[in-house]
Amino acid sequence: MAFDFAQAVAKIEEGLANTSETTAYPVLIMISGLPGTGKSYLAHKLAERLPFVVIETDFVRKTLFPKPTYTAQESSLVHGTCHRLIHKLLNEGARIIFDATNLIEHQREAIYHLAEKAGAKLIIVRAVAPEEAVRERLQRRKEEPTPDNRSDADWRVYKRMSQRQQRIGRTPLVVDTSSDIDQAVNKILRVMQK
Repeated sequence: MAFDFAQAVAKIEEGLANTSETTAYPVLIMISGLPGTGKSYLAHKLAERLPFVVIETDFVRKTLFPKPTYTAQESSLVHGTCHRLIHKLLNEGARIIFDATNLIEHQREAIYHLAEKAGAKLIIVRAVAPEEAVRERLQRRKEEPTPDNRSDADWRVYKRMSQRQQRIGRTPLVVDTSSDIDQAVNKILRVMQK
C-alpha cells in the first residue's frame, strides 16, 4: 500500500502550534546538530519569543510510526512528510523551525531549495555542545524521560552519527547550547530581522 503523504501532513499539522500565525516575510530556521546538542531546547526557546511552527523530526516520526524502526525507508517517509509540510506552511507565510539532525549536505540542499522556492529567509543554525555535556544530557534523558523529549538517541547513536556528519555548504550560525541560550536566541532573532 502506498504511503499517503497528504494524510500524513494533515495528521502532523493537527499537532503543531502557531500554524495560523503568518507573515508577509516567511522564515525557515534549519537547526542542524548531533543528538544531545540542544536542538530541540533551542527551538523551544525561539518559539517562546516568536510564534514559530516547530517541525521536529522526532515528533513526526513518533506520530506516524508509534513504534519506530529507524529504517532508511521510515526515515525517508518522515523527511518527505516534513518537506511537504514545510513547503505548505512557507507558502502560507509561516515562520518555521525545522528541528532535525540535518547532518548530510544533500539532505540540507532540499531544505535550501524549499526556502528559495517559497521566497523565505533561510537561517541555518548549527547546534553544538562539549562532548561531556552531550553525554550527561543523553544519560539524563535515558534516566529521567520527559513527555516533551521524543528522541531515542543515546551515546552510541551520537558517536555513530558524529562519523557521518558533513560540513554545511552554507555559512551557519554556530550556537553552543552549553553557553547563554538567551544570547544565542537574541543573535538568531537579530539575523532574522536583517
